[in-house]
Formats: sequence, structure tokens, C-alpha cells
Amino acid sequence: MTSTFSVWLVIGLALLCANLPFFNERVFALVPLKAGHKPLWLRLLELLLLYFVVGAVGLALEQHQGQIYPQGWEFYAITASMFLTFAFPGFVYRYLARRH
Repeated sequence: MTSTFSVWLVIGLALLCANLPFFNERVFALVPLKAGHKPLWLRLLELLLLYFVVGAVGLALEQHQGQIYPQGWEFYAITASMFLTFAFPGFVYRYLARRH
């Protein structure tokens, strides 16, 4: 697997996982809720956990390529901001789009 493919794989996975909490009513798209709908706090918690899942996949791919480069707080601030930006279409679909 080339490093370019690994980068695009992580970006695609981040796009998918960032929008997953907003496009369904199940927790992690697997567990149905008895209440019928997910509250916002649960969607944000799911978004945070999926951020760590994507980070773990990226770390595993980086380790597979060779040595893991040590990261500072700036890296995590930027990737968290990017993950929230990727989640924007799902948030707009769920909370801001008008339903006719």
C-alpha cells in the first residue's frame, strides 16, 4: 500500500465517520435506540469517539509504513478542527435543512 493511498483512505474514512452520527438514528449505525431519535449530546459523543477511531486507523497505517512520527498538540488541534469541518454537511442535513 502506498503512502498516497493511505492518506486518501484516512481522509475518506474521516469524511464517512464525521457524517455518520448525523445521517442515522442508531448509535454507531448499529445499535437502535428505544427513544426513537438521538439527542445532540449523543451525536457529539459519537463524533468524538469516531474521531479517535479514525486517529487509531491513521496511526496503524503510519506504523505499517515505518516509524511513527511524534505529534504535538498542534497536530491534534488541526485534525480535530478538520474532523469537525468534515462533519458540517451532516450537521446541516440534520439540523439546518428545511424539510418540505
